Amino acid sequence: MPHATATPPEPNPFRLASLYAVVFVEIGIAMPFMPVWLNALGLEAGIIGVLLALPIAVKIVATAPLVGLIDRGVGARALLVAGSLALAATYALMPAGAALGWPVLALLIALNAAAGAPLVPSIDYLTLAAVRRSARLDYARIRMAGSIAFLAANLAGGAALGFLGERLAVPLLTTALALLAAAVCAGVRLELPTAAVPRTKATRVPLPRLLWLTIAAGAAIQASHAALYAFASIHWSLSGFPVAWIGALWAIGVLAEIVLFAGIGLCPAGWRTPFRLLGLGAAAGAVRAIGMAFYGDTLGAVIVLQTLHGFSFGATQLGAMAAVSRFAPEGARGRAQGTLSATNALASACATLASGLAYGHGGGPLAFGLMAPLAVIGLCLTARAARLAQRQRLHSAAFVGQHPDTIA
Repeated sequence: MPHATATPPEPNPFRLASLYAVVFVEIGIAMPFMPVWLNALGLEAGIIGVLLALPIAVKIVATAPLVGLIDRGVGARALLVAGSLALAATYALMPAGAALGWPVLALLIALNAAAGAPLVPSIDYLTLAAVRRSARLDYARIRMAGSIAFLAANLAGGAALGFLGERLAVPLLTTALALLAAAVCAGVRLELPTAAVPRTKATRVPLPRLLWLTIAAGAAIQASHAALYAFASIHWSLSGFPVAWIGALWAIGVLAEIVLFAGIGLCPAGWRTPFRLLGLGAAAGAVRAIGMAFYGDTLGAVIVLQTLHGFSFGATQLGAMAAVSRFAPEGARGRAQGTLSATNALASACATLASGLAYGHGGGPLAFGLMAPLAVIGLCLTARAARLAQRQRLHSAAFVGQHPDTIA
């Protein structure tokens, strides 16, 4: 009697969401509070600047090769566990490294950045694989767990620093959270089949031109946030905004992102394609940059402008992920995911340097205003990619496995 083939279980969205949550809660402590910790060490401002720029440089170089290991047979979950353990080790050693001198601390920060580089792209890789397999899964809602965790860490981290002090709280919390991430990543069962790796070492699957265009478009749009991330808090403080309101303004942006991720599935199917999402993100980014240039010192206007973060960041993120899911060839999906992250980092680093020069010469209005052309460039690249996809009859495609006109 022939045996019926067992249907493999569907991927569990809550388990995937837990991966985003544990990784982003650590990022939510490290990103805003690592500069505070470095300052508490008594380091000079110039050295702090170098130490904060170092992780960006490392991620530009390391992300694509590390995530590309997935295409060579290394499991994405293995990368997550190894990276999280290495993060914990480097965080734990940083106080001792600082005592030995800033060059030792710089080495640990570089190793820390390399360890963290493949984490989010690896989770994206796993989530996109699950979404391609199951039409009932929603990438946006799974990814939303990361945004919620990041916001919660921001809020709780400030209280923890006040209770424990900067010098103890930052390395203690980041080490503990990285260990938690390693434990969760090791323990979560994902019900995803192991991808076959039929290629030889000499074979390298190229990324198609269409994918390069969408990666470049997404990177340009995300880079239009650089002046905001670097100088908005300073500009608002100099404009007389209360400290509590400055924190609330950043929270409004993240909440707008969460709302988009939660509700994108309710939008008409025609608006959930990669190119329309990227176009929406680009338009919102340009409006936000121009608005900040003219009204960045007016609280009411800034509140409205911060709600655009849901589109300028959130829609761009969803559009880029949908494009990678649809256009990355088999055998190069890991490299495509890593290339997207590395390109985003490179574009944002260059935009941050440019915005610093602009802020020094013309303050916030000049720095914010110069971000608008980046969003427009992203819009032009998106239009070019859409035309190319239309010629190739790929315009309506989104996450494979779902309705062809949707991303959620």
